[in-house]
Amino acid sequence: MQGRDAELRRIELMLDDALRGESGALLLHGEAGIGKTALLDHAAARAQGLRVLRVEGIESEMELGFSGLHQLFLPVLQVLDRLPAPQAQALRSVFGLVDAPVRDRLTVALAALSVLAEAAADMPLLCLVDDVQWLDQPSVDVLAFAARRLRAEGVAMLFAARGDSPGGTARALPRLHVTGIDRTAAAALLPGLAPPVAERIIDQAHGNPLALRELSAALTPAQRSGQLGPLALPEAPSALPSRLQEALAERIHRLPEATRRILAVAAADDTGDLAAVLAAAARTGGSVDDLAPAERAGLLAVSGAGLRFRHPLVRFAAYRGAPLAERIAAHRALAETLDGAGHAHRRAWHLAAAATGPDERVAAELERVAEWAGSRQAMASASAAYERAAQLTADPALRARRLIGAAQRASEAGQDERCGALADQVPQPLQDPGMAADFARVRAVVELGFGSPARAARILAEGADATAAERPDKLPVLLTDAAFATGDAALIAQIAARAPALPVLAVPSHTFADTAATRREDGDAAADGDAAADGVSAAPAASAVPTVSAVPAVPAASAASAVSAASAASAVSNARQPLAELVAACDRTEVSLMDRLMTGHYCHLLADHATAHRVASAAVAHCRDRGVGGWLPTTLHLLAQVELALGRRDDARSHAIEALRLADYYDLHHRVAHLRALLAVLAAARGEEDRARELADRALEYTRPRGVGRGTSDALWALGLLDLGSGQGQRALDRLAAARDAAGHPLMARHLLPDLVEAAVRAGRPERAQAPAEALAACADALRQPAIGAQSRRCRALIGPDTRAEEHYLAALDLHPADDGFERARTELLYGEWLRRQRRKLDARDRLRAALERFDRVGARPWVRRARTELRAAGGHHDPALAADSPIARLSPQEREVVRLAATGATNREIATQLLLSPRTVGHHLYRAFPKLGIGSRTQLADLLNG
Repeated sequence: MQGRDAELRRIELMLDDALRGESGALLLHGEAGIGKTALLDHAAARAQGLRVLRVEGIESEMELGFSGLHQLFLPVLQVLDRLPAPQAQALRSVFGLVDAPVRDRLTVALAALSVLAEAAADMPLLCLVDDVQWLDQPSVDVLAFAARRLRAEGVAMLFAARGDSPGGTARALPRLHVTGIDRTAAAALLPGLAPPVAERIIDQAHGNPLALRELSAALTPAQRSGQLGPLALPEAPSALPSRLQEALAERIHRLPEATRRILAVAAADDTGDLAAVLAAAARTGGSVDDLAPAERAGLLAVSGAGLRFRHPLVRFAAYRGAPLAERIAAHRALAETLDGAGHAHRRAWHLAAAATGPDERVAAELERVAEWAGSRQAMASASAAYERAAQLTADPALRARRLIGAAQRASEAGQDERCGALADQVPQPLQDPGMAADFARVRAVVELGFGSPARAARILAEGADATAAERPDKLPVLLTDAAFATGDAALIAQIAARAPALPVLAVPSHTFADTAATRREDGDAAADGDAAADGVSAAPAASAVPTVSAVPAVPAASAASAVSAASAASAVSNARQPLAELVAACDRTEVSLMDRLMTGHYCHLLADHATAHRVASAAVAHCRDRGVGGWLPTTLHLLAQVELALGRRDDARSHAIEALRLADYYDLHHRVAHLRALLAVLAAARGEEDRARELADRALEYTRPRGVGRGTSDALWALGLLDLGSGQGQRALDRLAAARDAAGHPLMARHLLPDLVEAAVRAGRPERAQAPAEALAACADALRQPAIGAQSRRCRALIGPDTRAEEHYLAALDLHPADDGFERARTELLYGEWLRRQRRKLDARDRLRAALERFDRVGARPWVRRARTELRAAGGHHDPALAADSPIARLSPQEREVVRLAATGATNREIATQLLLSPRTVGHHLYRAFPKLGIGSRTQLADLLNG
């Protein structure tokens, strides 16, 4: 390990930490041959007291979902019996040990985390993952997920990947860039060379240890002695990879022909199984004796357990150096050898590698592989199998279907860019209406990821228009997806009008009908031009309802101003009956998960937050119980929104953080942006200015260019709340007005109205408070919810005459729900400020002190400062000792989440599943938290946190 002192120290520290029960992960990355594998070998050699698990990525095995994970876990599969049943079942399924589908890849990831934790409980672990760039993507995702969440298990994970800037899932791991060694260390690797020869090799190798060895090994004895100087190398230094490959190819070329043939078979194999390689080689006339020259040349290591190329570049050179006919023969021989049911997926890929043109038999086998991989949540592998099947398909319609399948699985794997590339390959036009409907959903996924939600909704709605007559069964999912994709009220209304009998669309067809009508009136003249510009057919739909493609794209601000608050509120009464029927269906579990989500959103929109909470909680439980992890971030987001509206801010924050973790894991960039905006709102209320601004800015980077109205609105709301809390009225007013315009519809902007009124009054612009106050009053009359009524009466007190102000403040306090401490405190603060201006200082102090203590209890620091300032101005003071000093504030954010869940009675394993940690890490956090809280056991937590 010449010249690697710094790298070795870091690795040995990780090994020492693992022996002490601490976990860590490190990604070594650098160019081919730079020494990454040697560093892993050194770690394995120094791992006394640790159990070593090792896997290396193999290029030909990249599309075999979870093959790398299976290879790594093979020595510890016995711990599966200790895992929770769903996790154990998921791993057995993806490893092919049982014939059962996997509903969610998150369960697989949590199971992998549990396996590592359980195995380390027996003996600390060192996991070595080499050639990450060639490992199958599902395995990379799962191992990176586990590596980021290990804390106190005694597991050291070392990854090695080729490249100066590794991307993909592994990018989130701690990294160490392995660079070339210096000339002194390089010279030590070249004993026996004449000095001029060694200097030339060092110049050519650029500090790459493998290049140093291979270039020197390729020299003849005469060249090594320098007798033929100068060396038979190019005068100008060539790129290292090609020069190194040439040297390896030359060494392989010197081997006997029979040895080169068996090397080609070994290189084409993806198992390292000696028996399989020899059986396949026998079909091409080879035998075990043919391996000996490669062993003697140091290119291959053979043992009873299997065979292994000394370096992946040797494998590459052996495969690429073989003539095409030999490579095809090698894959065919392997396919014939792997004829058992357990090898069906490998057999299919070998047959595909041997195919030189369209072959429907092989394509059909690959499609079955894709279905198998998809049922086990190996979506990247399923997509690759569908794509290769399509390449081997001659029939255009069948090829289109397989390409659409590949694109769908790519989107489910979070590969939106690849999804778009596959969609571009689908032959057009599509004659089959059902296939056209599926293709519309693929195009919408790409548009949502890289374009705008409104355009994604239009694509889905246009697909519904085109396929409704022949495939009415596709209509509900297309239109429901379209309504869910967009936050534009008018577009939702037009989508809903396309199928008014569909229960889940009946509510928005009433609620947003006024917006749709206004937009139709404003945009009739522009409709044809807009459709033509978008390449949309203006042909009428099968029904008499106008097609969605005819709805012009009008800026959200125009729509908001065009619809009166009164007309929006009056539409609520028409939506009540269909919503009640939809809620009843949800309670009877007679609807799909998407219908549950839409129902929860409608209840939230119409301020029936209690029902929305019940529906959202049921949707979250559905996802957890059935392992539907891909939808869990969305259901948690809805639950957090509802909890914010109910004033349960700690619960909202906890669920939003969990949702963000999951959305990031699933690469749901659209949902990530929404969740960042929501967390920014929560941070703004707490006065966490830096965090709120960072979250809001990152959300806006995504939402603004794509026209994501609700996400943009929430991010601007957060920034407006920061300004309002710090007393900057005009800036708050500008931000909140922009947030209202981004929301687009009075009902969608209803939660902003109280802040708009207060900001306008504080900015000295009472004329700008009148319209939002009237809109809020109209909403309160229509919605008939106490919380909305309380906000409305507070706003009327702000803008009305002083003779009525106290009446409105007192009415607001009577209406505020008991558990919404933040909103009640805001009313008490404003009431106290009004009392002080009326020179009623004694009364003002009581209200201001109550507001201050409530703000302190919910952690709203800017509002605490504002209330304290007002209290002092009223001649009062506040004793900090009387404030509610929550002991949980002493904990780190991670400890706080663990303690909060432990206080509910959840076990370490249950907490680990929810927070995406291992049970041992949960125990570690509790161990650290108890001394900070001054307690000795978890039984004391509930009383302490509720006290």
